[in-house]
Amino acid sequence: MSKSSETALPPEWDDDERMNFLFSDFKENRDVNTTDWDSKMDFWIALIIKTCRDRATVIVNLQDLSQTFRRKEKSPLGLATVIQSMARCGKIHRESEFAAHVDCGWLSWGVGLLLVKPLKWTFSTLLGSNRVPLEESFVVIELVKEKAAELLAVYRSSEFASRSILSFQELCALSSDVCADESTLCMALLQLQRDKQVTVSLHEGEKIVKFCQPDQDRVCPVSDVDIGIYHLQRSEKLLGERVEKLGLEADKCKEEARILLHEGKKSQALRCLRGRKRVEKRADNLFVKLESIRAILDRIAQSQTDKMVMQAYQAGVSALRLSLKDVTVERAENLVDQIQELCDTQDEVNQTISSGVTSTDEDIDELEEELKSLLEESKPDSFSGLPEVPANVLRPFGEPSLPGFQPKKVTSPTKRFEPAQ
Repeated sequence: MSKSSETALPPEWDDDERMNFLFSDFKENRDVNTTDWDSKMDFWIALIIKTCRDRATVIVNLQDLSQTFRRKEKSPLGLATVIQSMARCGKIHRESEFAAHVDCGWLSWGVGLLLVKPLKWTFSTLLGSNRVPLEESFVVIELVKEKAAELLAVYRSSEFASRSILSFQELCALSSDVCADESTLCMALLQLQRDKQVTVSLHEGEKIVKFCQPDQDRVCPVSDVDIGIYHLQRSEKLLGERVEKLGLEADKCKEEARILLHEGKKSQALRCLRGRKRVEKRADNLFVKLESIRAILDRIAQSQTDKMVMQAYQAGVSALRLSLKDVTVERAENLVDQIQELCDTQDEVNQTISSGVTSTDEDIDELEEELKSLLEESKPDSFSGLPEVPANVLRPFGEPSLPGFQPKKVTSPTKRFEPAQ
């Protein structure tokens, strides 16, 4: 672990009374005061995990913890008990045990892990004794799972996502912001190997890591095809770097020729230009080889796509064959004939039922005559429906209708006739 200055300590770190209690050793019997015991244990477990997470590491040991949490020239006395409790409940595993459960081949990696050293004590000794070796390393399971997920996400979002195999050196550079050191990276790789997301192997003394691709459930073992593609990709990278370097060298020669020409050194400028031509020719030759390698890689990628499509076709053909196992043309024709026959039968039945309930023409004519006679009988007379008007109600227009009122008879004046004189 790193220095204690990198750790954000909790607020109660400045409370002397509280810290004196936390720095004291655990009582031999938890049942004496379970509240104090559990409070102290929870404090140190949470602080250890938080410290490792802040430092981007997943490995702890008792010696580093004692130094990290040193306060006023004192170290916590109960850290060994905390380590035992975390191991007992599965929060931490010994580094050697964690690696051995994945693949014994990791013992030959030699990447700084304490895997080849003789085991000084067994796990049962750890659980039954307070003697925890100071330098024994432990893996925090919660954190190593987080680092494994982060490492996989970094790979899939990087420029190497199209490559299934990476060298260990490339992976170290890629994960520098995720894993604080090489041991943390190895623990994350071990967890990914447990999850069947990566496989690690040695090829001609070189450590290589193969990642599971997004369209796969688990990673496949490294094959000869994978090794061939890996060598092509390495060659592509190497040639690309050389072409870029030669391009920079050609530009340098051109600039030197320009400076010498301004200084009047024409012969030296010509030599620089000849050198530039040679460098450009070498760069062109390397570029042709680079393009050839890229073309091969493109064909390999296309062949893998074709293989995937062919597998999909094959699966589709198999499924279709199973679904049409009991289906034949003769059977289909027979079914169609049966359906047509049943439809014809249904039509005949419907026609028979309809003809049984329909009236004859004579019945219809008789019913229409009866309906006509009913209409004539119900037809009213011309004035039979009008109400009677009382005689005393009739009066000239404009005269009021009052009881006992008798209108006067109006006589028009007669004009006397006088003969003309």
